[in-house]
Amino acid sequence: MTVDTTLAPAATEACDLMATDLMNTTPSTSATTKGFITPVRTGDVDQLLNPQTLDFKLGEHPVRIETGVMAKQAGGSVTLTVGETVLLVTATGSNEPRPGIDFFPLLCDFEERMYSVGKIPGGYIKREGRPSEKGTLICRLMDRPIRPLWPDGYQNDVQVVATTLSSDSVHQMDVLAVLGASFALTLSGLPFDGPIGCVRVGRINGAFVINPTFAQQTESDLDLIVAGTRDSIMMVEAGAQFVTEATLVDALDVAHKAIQGQCDLQEQFRKQCGVVKTEFINPVDTTALDTFVAGLAETAITDAYKVPERDGRKEKLVAAKTAVKEALAALADDHALKATTPAQFVASFKGLEKRIMREMVLSQGVRADGRKLDEVRPIAIQVGFLPRLHGSALFTRGNTQVLSIATLGAPGDKQKLDGVDPLETKRWMHHYNFPGYSTGEVRPMRGVGRREVGHGALAGRAIEAALPSEADFPYTLRVVSDVLESNGSSSMASTCGSSLALMDAGVPMTTAISGIAMGLILEGNRHAVLSDIQGLEDFLGDMDFKVTGNATGVTALQMDIKIQGISLAIMKEALEQARVGRLHILAKMNEAISAPREALSPNAPRILSLKIPKDMIGTVIGPGGKNIRGLIEMTGASIDIEDDGTVIITSVGNGGEKAYEIIKGMTTPLEAGTVFKGVVKRIIPIGAFVEFAPGREGMVHISQLSHERVAQVEDILEEGQEIVVKLREVDDQGRINLTIKGLTNEEREEHGLPLVDPEVLAQAAEYEAARAAERAERGPRAGGDRGGRGGFGGGRGPRR
Repeated sequence: MTVDTTLAPAATEACDLMATDLMNTTPSTSATTKGFITPVRTGDVDQLLNPQTLDFKLGEHPVRIETGVMAKQAGGSVTLTVGETVLLVTATGSNEPRPGIDFFPLLCDFEERMYSVGKIPGGYIKREGRPSEKGTLICRLMDRPIRPLWPDGYQNDVQVVATTLSSDSVHQMDVLAVLGASFALTLSGLPFDGPIGCVRVGRINGAFVINPTFAQQTESDLDLIVAGTRDSIMMVEAGAQFVTEATLVDALDVAHKAIQGQCDLQEQFRKQCGVVKTEFINPVDTTALDTFVAGLAETAITDAYKVPERDGRKEKLVAAKTAVKEALAALADDHALKATTPAQFVASFKGLEKRIMREMVLSQGVRADGRKLDEVRPIAIQVGFLPRLHGSALFTRGNTQVLSIATLGAPGDKQKLDGVDPLETKRWMHHYNFPGYSTGEVRPMRGVGRREVGHGALAGRAIEAALPSEADFPYTLRVVSDVLESNGSSSMASTCGSSLALMDAGVPMTTAISGIAMGLILEGNRHAVLSDIQGLEDFLGDMDFKVTGNATGVTALQMDIKIQGISLAIMKEALEQARVGRLHILAKMNEAISAPREALSPNAPRILSLKIPKDMIGTVIGPGGKNIRGLIEMTGASIDIEDDGTVIITSVGNGGEKAYEIIKGMTTPLEAGTVFKGVVKRIIPIGAFVEFAPGREGMVHISQLSHERVAQVEDILEEGQEIVVKLREVDDQGRINLTIKGLTNEEREEHGLPLVDPEVLAQAAEYEAARAAERAERGPRAGGDRGGRGGFGGGRGPRR
C-alpha cells in the first residue's frame, strides 16, 4: 500500500490556522489577557517578584506562561495556565557531574496534588503517595522527548517537576506538563538542545482538533500526542479506533506545524527573560581509548556480529571484551590509558559495537541475526493450555516469550482511581511484569517500575479498541502479561498474547490485535528501517517505533528516538513497513485461534441482570445494607446495583440464579397468580406464614394447603421447609394471601412438586368458581347492631 502524504483540505486548514495563531502571538509582561485571573499582589512586589508572562493559543484555548513569581530558586520555573488548570513546572540541574556513571541522570516527576481538584486523598494515610498510573505515564511522557536533547558526556543530575496546582477537569494535563517542562528547561540556562513543543491531536467527524478537552476526546477516534523540535519529531504516543496510516501521517503533519510555532515562542520568551544558554564541552577525550579498543577488538566484534545465534554471538563478544581488558591491565603504570575508568571502557566498547552493527545494516543490508530488514522472527503460539484459568496464551517470537492470562470479573471489580484525572473507575486492566530471569539476570522483585507501567498501558490501549462495550459485555476484564524471555519487543508480544488470551476466554472481541516494533539506523543521508527489532537493535539503534492494529487500521502507536528527531518521510516509510509486518503476525495468530470461543470458560463467572423499579432499590439494599449483605453471604454471588435500577449478579455456580430469583421476588409487583419459591417461617393453627423474598411474607390459610381437608397445618408443613406458593390476593389492608392448592400441574412440574390428579384439579377449580360466584351474588355482608350477647334473646343475668 502506498501512503499519500498530501494533506487533506481540512488538515491543511488546521495547520494554517495553528501556525497563524502561534506566529501572530507576542510575548507580554502584562496580566490583563481576557480569560485569565489577574492576581492581587501587595507588599514589596517590585523588590521580590519579577513577573514575566507569555500569552498564546493552544488550539482554541488561551494559554498563559508566567515566570519570576513562584519557585525562584529552581533553575527554571514557570506556571502554565489553561482555563482553570494551573501547573507549576520547575527544572533544576546540579553544579557538578555525578561520578562513576555512564548515562545522563535525568529525573522527571509529575506530582498530583489532590487539593487541585478539591479532594482529600483516600485510604488511611490521607496524603499523596506514589504516583497513580496516569501520573506515571505523564512522567514518562515528559522524559522521552527531553532525554535525547543533551550533549554527549553531560552527566550532571537534572530534575524536572510538574505539580498540579489547580485542575478544572476540562483540559488534559499531560501535554501541558511536557510543554511546561520545555519552558522551564529553556529558562534554566542548562545546555538543553531544545526547546521542544508538544501537542495533542484528535479527530472528530473527520476533522482534526488541536488540544481537545476531556469531553471532546470521548467523541474522537484518534488520541495522538506528538513532541518534537522545530526541525523534527522526537516522540509519538497514540491510541486510535482503527485509523489508517494515511490519516496518521496527516495528523503528524498537523501536529508538527503547531510544534514549530511553540518552539519559536519559547526562544522569544527566553530572550525576553534575559536567559543565556550554558555551553557544554565534554571534558573527557576518549579518542586514544577508542583507537586502542578498535585496534584490538574490531575484527573480533565484526566476526561476532556474523553469528546469527544470540548465545554464540554473546560468547564471542565477551571473549573480545575480556581480551581488551587484559591488554589494558598489561599496560605500563605510567601509560595514559591506565587511568581509564570502567564506565569509560564500557562506553568505548559499546561505541565500537554500535558502529560495526550499524555499518553492516546500512552497507550490506544484513542484521546481526541474519534476517532481512523487513523479516519477522519465527513465531510459536499456544492457546488455552493451562487449567482453571479463564483464558491463556503463550506467545513466542524469537527469543521473546510472554505468558498472558485473562481473568473475567464482576462489574464491582473495576479499579477505583484516586487521582486528579476525572476518570474514576477502570473496567479494562492490562498489567505487564518484567522479572530479572527473563534476561538471565538476578534482580530483586520490588514491584513494578515506570517502564512496566508504560509497557502495560501501551498494550492495554492497543487492545481496548477491539473490546466489546460494557453494555454488551458487563464483565470487568484483566490480563496479566508475564515476560518469560526477552530479546526485544516484549510489549508487542504482550499485545499479541493479550488478544489471544481474551479470545480464548470467550470475550467477544471485534477483532484480533497484533503489534510490531520497528527500528531505525540513520547515518547522515543513509537510513534503514528494521522490522521486529531485537534487544541489541533497540539498544544500538536510533528508534523504537511500536505499531498495533489489524488489517483495517492502527489502534496504538508509540515512538521513542535516541537522536535529535526524524523526518515525516521516514515515519511514513516505517508505518508502511509496520503494516506489512503486523499483518504477517496477525495471520499467525489467526492460525491458533481465529475467533473468540463461542462460550465462556466454565471457570469464568456468569452474569445475570434484571431491571427493578427505582423505588425498590432501597428494598433490595435494606436498612444499612442488611438485605444485600445477607443475599451475598447466602448465595456467594456478587451483586451490583446501578442508579437506574439495573441489578447485575455475578457468580460461579448456582448462587447467581438463586440471588436472581430472590431479588426478582423482592421487587416483582404483587399480582394475583404470580408463583414464588419461599420458606415456611412460622406456623399458627389456621395456617402458615411463608417468606417468599427477604422482608416479604404472606400467609397460606389451612384451607389452601390441599384439595382435601387438613386437620392441622403440621400435617402438611414444618418450619424451615422450602415450598412453592401462588399469590391469591392482596386484601384492602395490604395482607398477602397465598395458596398451594391453587398451583397448576405445569407450575408444580416446573418447580419439582408432586403432580395432582387432573380430575381432582378440575373438580377443585369448579368448586372454587362456584364459591366465587356465590360470594359475588351475595354481595358484601350487611352491617348493623348485633345487640347484646345474652342467651335466648335475653340478658345473662347477674353472676352468682
